Amino acid sequence: MKSKGAIAMHVIFWLIMLAIVVIDMLVSEHTVKDYIITDGIFGLLNVSIFYINYIILIPELIQKRKKYWLYILAFLLLVLATAAVKTVFAALNPEDLLQGKDARGKIHHISLNMYAVVVSFISGFFLVSSCIIKFSIDWFSNERVQRNLESEKKDMELQFLKSQLNPHFLFNSLNNIYSLAYQKSDKTADAILKLSEIMRYMIYESNDSWVALSKEVEYVQSYIELHKLRFKDGAAVEITLNGEIDGQQIVPLILISFVENAFKHGVANDPENPIKINIIANQKILHFSVSNKKNKTNKDAMGGVGLNNVERRLQLLYPDRYKLNIVNSATHYTTELMLDL
Repeated sequence: MKSKGAIAMHVIFWLIMLAIVVIDMLVSEHTVKDYIITDGIFGLLNVSIFYINYIILIPELIQKRKKYWLYILAFLLLVLATAAVKTVFAALNPEDLLQGKDARGKIHHISLNMYAVVVSFISGFFLVSSCIIKFSIDWFSNERVQRNLESEKKDMELQFLKSQLNPHFLFNSLNNIYSLAYQKSDKTADAILKLSEIMRYMIYESNDSWVALSKEVEYVQSYIELHKLRFKDGAAVEITLNGEIDGQQIVPLILISFVENAFKHGVANDPENPIKINIIANQKILHFSVSNKKNKTNKDAMGGVGLNNVERRLQLLYPDRYKLNIVNSATHYTTELMLDL
């Protein structure tokens, strides 16, 4: 718990104690000397044992040294010592402390032994309250620290995954452009321009936690156009967009690995078996699927860094909000993602 929260708990507790004192003044009749002793001297004693326990006993004996029996002994001695002081005051001032009038004017008396028992319970109450507030504040503080550590760990893992994704994509794209340049293709300049547009999105816009779904779709389309430049007659790709693409938000770079996987491991130049990409967004639900004919000459394992990476990002960023289904048949490879935006 932050320091403001800790201060607020202390203030609330003492305001409640003050309210009890004020109510007692209103409903019972006491002498001025009684007020000075019980609300003044005894009040200071109660505050003192509260913070002796809060600042010294709990941190030193429990949290630091783990001396639980020693703490219990110190706790009891503090109760007895405080009760003894209060009882001595009562014995010296019986008319003020051992008797009084209630709201109806009736005089009531209390024995010294009973008084000792009552003040012992009062001292114990302040010590127990001190324990409750101390452990509550420490628990909330530890929870906050733990949440921060988990958040930092999550952020570090996401940054690591993202750092894997960008070089992975860049490496593949540069390979494609190298192939065009090696063939002295007229498409090389267009490929470099398309790559620069894609890299601008990856470097600048994807740094945000969320981006417009329409931007992410444009990024996927640009990636497809870049790959089409590799082929003489263009790549065989069918992309379908339906639903509410505009106005939706998504984590950046979450879709590209599926498309990249299709180009890397699939057949992209067969018009009879095109790569099929479907993007449907309705009522904050995104349905994204990619299907491709498998390339029999590609001996690499399907998936690799890209899909492992994106699945881990989904686990971190969309816990319990996604469904990923992969169908690896003899001829085709299909990935389907259902995402709660």
